[in-house]
Amino acid sequence: MVIASAGDIVTMEALAAADILRQQAPALKVRFVNIVDLMVLHSNHNHPHGMKKDDFERYFGNNVPVIFAFHGYAGAIHSLVHGQSNPQRFHVRGYEENGTTTTPFLMTVLNEICRFHLARHVIKHCNNKPNNAEPLTDWCTKQIKQATDYAEEHFMDEEEITNWTWKYGQEAPEKGNPTKE
Repeated sequence: MVIASAGDIVTMEALAAADILRQQAPALKVRFVNIVDLMVLHSNHNHPHGMKKDDFERYFGNNVPVIFAFHGYAGAIHSLVHGQSNPQRFHVRGYEENGTTTTPFLMTVLNEICRFHLARHVIKHCNNKPNNAEPLTDWCTKQIKQATDYAEEHFMDEEEITNWTWKYGQEAPEKGNPTKE
């Protein structure tokens, strides 16, 4: 399974989703890929920054689902990966023109790109479901409701949302390839 992201807020939410899965479903192998230059998603035959097929498959595999959190319209990512290996496995979550004057986290909730939505998408699309898939999906749904209720009552996001940080060091990656789920 691969979680990918492009954009600052969605990258934080994608990392938080990976953290949730690391804690709640440790047997699920997840690779995280952050994209800074969107043009690398093109084939190198279509754009000078594009990745060679071997490089693309090294990051994204060739037959595993990819949950991609994007700060723009999902169609942009779909058009960029067109022509790459098995592009229909990319499940892009992006801006859906949902929102109003609200908290930053609620904007991600309204566009279904918050950490809990992303974790649910991973569980839904992964090839090997974790044993706790259903309770974990339910927990994510409850967390969305709790965060929404809190923000609507207090006009701000919960502290554990706004102050979330990646707590893992520069650990060596585990042996094996998480893109061969």
